[in-house]
Amino acid sequence: MQYDQLGATGAFVSRIALGTMTFGGAGTPPWNVIGGLDEKAADEIVGIALDGGVNLVDTADMYAGGECEEILGRVLGPRRRDVVLATKLFVRMGKGPNQVGLSRLWVTQALEDSLRRLRTDHIDLYQIHSFDPLTPVEETLGALDDAVRQGKIRYIGASNLAAWQMAKYLGASDLGGLSRFVSQQVYYSLAGRDIEREILPLAVDRKLATLVYSPLAGGFLTGKFDRDGSSDEQSRRAQANNPPVDPDRAYDIVDALRAVAERHGVGVPRVAIAWVLAQPGVTSAIVGARRPGQLTETLAAADLELTAEDLRELDEAGALPPSYPGYVQSAPSNRLPLQG
Repeated sequence: MQYDQLGATGAFVSRIALGTMTFGGAGTPPWNVIGGLDEKAADEIVGIALDGGVNLVDTADMYAGGECEEILGRVLGPRRRDVVLATKLFVRMGKGPNQVGLSRLWVTQALEDSLRRLRTDHIDLYQIHSFDPLTPVEETLGALDDAVRQGKIRYIGASNLAAWQMAKYLGASDLGGLSRFVSQQVYYSLAGRDIEREILPLAVDRKLATLVYSPLAGGFLTGKFDRDGSSDEQSRRAQANNPPVDPDRAYDIVDALRAVAERHGVGVPRVAIAWVLAQPGVTSAIVGARRPGQLTETLAAADLELTAEDLRELDEAGALPPSYPGYVQSAPSNRLPLQG
């Protein structure tokens, strides 16, 4: 396993992180489709990940209505000290008017609830799960900063923010002397490259770690889906188009992945994840699993080195169309030194 810095901090995280959204929720849609793993199965998955060198484990309070955090807290046990434990808050967790969002009231309560479910006295990386248009960013950051000073949080991060929203939080932190986001968790794959326009460049410029979820586009890039309509009917992707994928474009990407995979003698998923890890600014790829074999395959992606030709072929297959103002700013610059 390889490791990279968590943004501008002195902490290091594994380039493959374990996502735990498959833990818990058996019999409760949509979690039974996503995973529904019981404690015994979750313990096996966690053991394989840690034995493989993974030290970043990600969850969220809303996964399986809190059951995911509870299972993870139990299976980690004494191994808790060996991981960088990350969780998230924002999504509604109860019927009360304040059991949702990023108000000081809910940040404080949600953190205590996660600490209890995870059986720990601190969260290593506490992340907001989305943007709250109703709560001033200073209020959210103030509540998070208080928890950092109390020792209940080590670092803070964000997930699913637009570039302007992240910039707003970072600016407020700088102006107010408050704890600053060190990471962003975002969707990124060969079939979903929107973050390349604004979100990833901002992260590189501001030295944020980028933690990528769904690097296989929710299973579409596993190689199990073909133009002829064949697919793994038991997979989550077969039952829900999430994250959204343009199938015509994505099938071209799968064809390119297969060609590269054949050259290296590996599976398609390994190549898809290796491509994500090869992109400038990407710190870790978060992978989940319902079966041990799935995790073993994806962990090996950290050691797959793609050639320049591999990267060129894959990039061309999934390239974004030009957009404004990118195509203007990438044109030959008028700031070149004058000649003569």
